[in-house]
Amino acid sequence: MIARMKTTVNLPDELFNEAQELARQQGTTLKELIETGLRSVVKQRRAKPRFALDDASVGGRGLQPAFRGARWEQVRDTIYEQP
Repeated sequence: MIARMKTTVNLPDELFNEAQELARQQGTTLKELIETGLRSVVKQRRAKPRFALDDASVGGRGLQPAFRGARWEQVRDTIYEQP
């Protein structure tokens, strides 16, 4: 059996009215709508955060004209060229 707890939640009137109307339109109760929404938010926030690669771009203007369309080998050889 699932234990239930009674609680009071203060909502802005506009949100309460919208939720009540949505529940009515969907043939459900406000309680069910709130429970479903809260479960969804709890699940989403408990989920492991997605990996986000930091933006390491620079403010350059791309490749120099000599390297536009060049093969990787040419770029690599130029990078590691001995002075």
